Amino acid sequence: MKKVYFLLPILAMLLLLNQSCRKDDSLGVEVVPPRDRGEEALAAQAEIEEYLSTHFYNYEEFENPPADFDYRIQFDTIAGDNASKTPLIDQVSSKIAKDRAELGVVTYKLYYLNVRQGGGDLLKFPDIATMSYEGRLLNNEIFDSSVIPVRFDLTGVINGLQDGMKGFRGASSFTENGDGTISFEDYGIGAVFVPSGLGYFVNPPNGSSIPLYAQMIFTFQLYQVEVGDQDNDGVISLLEDLNNNQIEEDDDTDENFIPNFVDGDDDGDGRPTRDETELNEHVINIGDPDPEYGVDEVEMYRVTDEEEGTITIHTIFLFDSNNDGIPDYLDEEN
Repeated sequence: MKKVYFLLPILAMLLLLNQSCRKDDSLGVEVVPPRDRGEEALAAQAEIEEYLSTHFYNYEEFENPPADFDYRIQFDTIAGDNASKTPLIDQVSSKIAKDRAELGVVTYKLYYLNVRQGGGDLLKFPDIATMSYEGRLLNNEIFDSSVIPVRFDLTGVINGLQDGMKGFRGASSFTENGDGTISFEDYGIGAVFVPSGLGYFVNPPNGSSIPLYAQMIFTFQLYQVEVGDQDNDGVISLLEDLNNNQIEEDDDTDENFIPNFVDGDDDGDGRPTRDETELNEHVINIGDPDPEYGVDEVEMYRVTDEEEGTITIHTIFLFDSNNDGIPDYLDEEN
């Protein structure tokens, strides 16, 4: 997957949308403004639902895997010899996803297919995923893919894929083979059906085959999950979502147009966030009760080592020196 196919900076998108509504005076050409995002959301949902009603996936191979099965999702039309297949619309789930350009105004019914949940670590919206995948249009044209596992920061991919993948799990275990490859066990397998407003809308990547207002499908195999801390300030990005809306772009404590999850000085007081907090670890045996945390100490994540029989709990001290209810790293006055 070429990362350019997934990157969609919010500020750049808004700038392009603003410019697209203006007349190019130098050329005397009236540029057609983009479609209304709310209306396009309804049109996209209808188009995706039509696809889901007329197509199926290779569920029978997953139910009874042949010896050489690669555990990859394949789609086909319900017709002819396949007329009796179960349509995708009867097998998918959905969730409500928010439009980032018109946050709080436009929402989408985001369909996803959970073929296998996975038995490992849970993938959250600001995490790092190691996966293989295919990206295709509804006409089955593949525009990007990778059979080799690659790492992707979910905060850097299109919102539809980010919203659709969160909640899946990575592999329960892996084995290093003698030939240098790795075999994963019980990894997550799924697909996301992305409406244009959660994809590229009017800004498909330059040079790509993705048309304007394209609905897309991503199939994936999720192997590993890493906790995201994009600015490496010690505060995991999950905790930087202060309003708990699972959108990382709209939390900006010091209002410097740099969201907290990529801002090393969240309150803008000149002291790095890392210097206003303190990291800690607690190692316990599997089955033991959780430790008692100190004042201002918050758990971030835990790592289980089945071989050693231990759990390492990673915590952070969010000090509040003046006891005003605001942690120091978010308090410009302290």
